[in-house]
Amino acid sequence: MNAPRGPLVVLVGPPASGKTTVGTAVATALGVPFRDTDHDVEAVAGSTVADLFVQRGEPHFRALEAAAVTRAMAEHEGVLALGGGAVTDEGTRRLLVDHGRAGGTVVWLDVDLPSAAHRVGLSRDRPILGLNPRAMLRTMLETRAPLYGEVATLTVPTGGRPAEDVVAEVLAVLQASAGSGAGA
Repeated sequence: MNAPRGPLVVLVGPPASGKTTVGTAVATALGVPFRDTDHDVEAVAGSTVADLFVQRGEPHFRALEAAAVTRAMAEHEGVLALGGGAVTDEGTRRLLVDHGRAGGTVVWLDVDLPSAAHRVGLSRDRPILGLNPRAMLRTMLETRAPLYGEVATLTVPTGGRPAEDVVAEVLAVLQASAGSGAGA
């Protein structure tokens, strides 16, 4: 049975859930490329995500992000990490749900508030968190959880867990799904 076209696995989740750390490690373990749509946006815009938020506003960034996700879903065949807010776009959610229905894997890296707050610290490279990162994180986790749940084919908790454990869980799921159609 052939795997769906597009990414081998798509990682979604809030800021500080581990998308970049886990995604890079999963890609390395599988010998495939890793791609992050935030980096794609920065390359197209010639600016950091943080500067885009400040200089052009969130709606401008979200439009660039939606276009980057559409491109990456069509072009990339490795591990793909989406920005934390990508799921707020209805078209992006539709792409992810369709990918899952076609047999693709969309993993929601779910993180609890204390773990996310600890990981973010006082980082100012996450402009959406504003002046009160803990309060913004709480709101973000609560309001986006149903959106992550809508698109995910698998949910992996990351809070309080070493990255190696999360990577191993994602790899086990990928190997099990690959093993059902071909030799492991």
